[in-house]
Amino acid sequence: MLIGDITHYLESRYPLSLQESYDNCGLTYGHKTHEVQGILFALDVTEGIVREAISKKCNLIISHHPVVFKGLKQINGSNMTERVLELCIKNDIALYAIHTNLDNHKEGVNKRIADKIGLSDLKILKPKKDTLVKLCVFVPEEAETELSDALYNAGAGSVGNYSECNFTTEGKGSFKPNINAKPKTGELHKKNELAEIKAEYLVPLAHLNQVLNAMHANHPYEEVAHDIIPLHNIQQDMGSGMIGSLKKPIASKKFLKHLKSTFNTGVIKHTALVKDEIKTVAICGGSGSFLIESARRKRADIYITSDLKYHEFFDANNELIIADIGHWESEQYTVNLLYENIKEKFSKFALHLTEENTNPVKYF
Repeated sequence: MLIGDITHYLESRYPLSLQESYDNCGLTYGHKTHEVQGILFALDVTEGIVREAISKKCNLIISHHPVVFKGLKQINGSNMTERVLELCIKNDIALYAIHTNLDNHKEGVNKRIADKIGLSDLKILKPKKDTLVKLCVFVPEEAETELSDALYNAGAGSVGNYSECNFTTEGKGSFKPNINAKPKTGELHKKNELAEIKAEYLVPLAHLNQVLNAMHANHPYEEVAHDIIPLHNIQQDMGSGMIGSLKKPIASKKFLKHLKSTFNTGVIKHTALVKDEIKTVAICGGSGSFLIESARRKRADIYITSDLKYHEFFDANNELIIADIGHWESEQYTVNLLYENIKEKFSKFALHLTEENTNPVKYF
């Protein structure tokens, strides 16, 4: 099994197109053509993590946080990033990061947090915009069903909780094959007319290339007439944060105790308990101050995140409770999510969850 097999699988589930512009996901160091001997899963990559990978004979580290966020001008061991890269290069250990593309996925970081808390009726807190296109394909009536099935399998035609969605209109297509054409039907040098279907599908940009490949492979025509139309519609099942409900309302203090125990956090910083009970819960793993307004607008009783500045707590505006549980604490179960993903698909090499706590924040 090659490193490229692993990265291809992860990127098919959590496309790199979902990462934020500031991020640096993907294969940071290593070669896709190298064989995998073992994988170590970690939230961060420190020197201790690399030494753990060496001791466990792992030549691939899959982490949530990228080692390299900014461009490097030198590697001389002057900081942790440079020392980590030096260790990996010397020991031929590949580094792969799956960060905001996992944050923005409906089955990613926030889904795992929601499961730990016990939330249901989950929805994306702030769905992404400008990530969808409408594909219009003109196809003979008798070929429409087979073509649609191929496009669905490639990732087209999903709207929220519905799949295999399209809209069709009947019409008449005309074409005149020239001397080099090889038409499936019709005569050369003559205008031909044929009953056709115009079939329309929503397609996420992340799946557009594979959908187009499926279209060309399964369409009966030599030249496929089609339109790709950018949309400003939101992609309901992809984006930042998540919101859901508890099965039964819980008293605010009791819920905070549940939160502290579940995430084993040294302290929870929170705003005034303006809600007696908690029912609707908004979450964002990692730094989530940018979603406070979204949580308020969707009438969450509490918003759980981390890395909040002093003045950002005022943004609760006495309309909800904001709870900062810590960055590492909020994302700690991400490594289990990644481990389970790979274990489900691959079993020809050793998989290891890190035994090292990389949280740089300590509580006294």
